[in-house]
Formats: sequence, C-alpha cells, structure tokens
Amino acid sequence: MDAMRRMPWTAAGVAVALAFGTGGCGGDDGEFANDDRAPAAVTLSASITASNVTVSPSRLGAGTIELIASNLTATSQELTLRSERLRKGADPLEQRTGPINPGDTASLTADLAQGSYRVTARSGGIAAATIRVGPSRPSAKDTLLQP
Repeated sequence: MDAMRRMPWTAAGVAVALAFGTGGCGGDDGEFANDDRAPAAVTLSASITASNVTVSPSRLGAGTIELIASNLTATSQELTLRSERLRKGADPLEQRTGPINPGDTASLTADLAQGSYRVTARSGGIAAATIRVGPSRPSAKDTLLQP
C-alpha cells in the first residue's frame, strides 16, 4: 500500500491505459469475412379498393419485401400473396395478412424468388394485382445504415 502512495499519478494512469489497451488485441490470422449481404428489403404499397388491388412498385428484383396493405373498402378484407410462375427450382409461396378492417393497414414480409406473384383480396369481385420479380437485387454490403 505504501508503494502505491509513492507512485506518481501519471505512472498509475499509464499502467492502467496499457492494461486496458492490450486487452483488446488478439491474433490476426489475416482472414476477414467480407461476404455479400442479402439485398436490402424493398417496401411495397398495396391498396384494396372496391374494384381492384393495386401494388407499387409492381416490378422489382428478387429478395426480401415488406408489403404494406391499406383497406379502402367498407368491409374487412384479407390480402393473399401467392406465387404463380416461378423460376425452376424455386419453392411456391403463399402468405396472407390477418383481417384488415376498413381504413386500416396490415403488412407481411416475404422472400420473393424470380417469377410472378398474384396479390388478391378475400372478396371475389375485386380484381387481383400482379408483381413481376426479376433477377436478384444487388448486395447491400456497401449500403450505409443497414441493420
């Protein structure tokens, strides 16, 4: 304890800084995984009216999407996203929102492969929308502010 009192404050500060500074150093084997990330998700807007379903944008590259649907009708609706024609080897897709009350919104997230998809409302008299999906979008690895 007596030796601690005699050590100048600057020497103690240097000792602590060295102890913490070297603690984070590790072996560097020269390998760094800089693999491509998945494409950034795209948000699609859908609206359900008494006559049809519209989706914007309706053409995009393959990857993850979030479909946000607004019900502009006077009755509760459900929206279904279903694959129609897919590239060979792609798995079929069918996803639904829960009931969407009049004036309310709902969303669903899906990973779309290259092909075409149909977006339909529960009511039979409402015309469906089509989404055309092309080749995969570019990697998001060089895009800032991504999760």
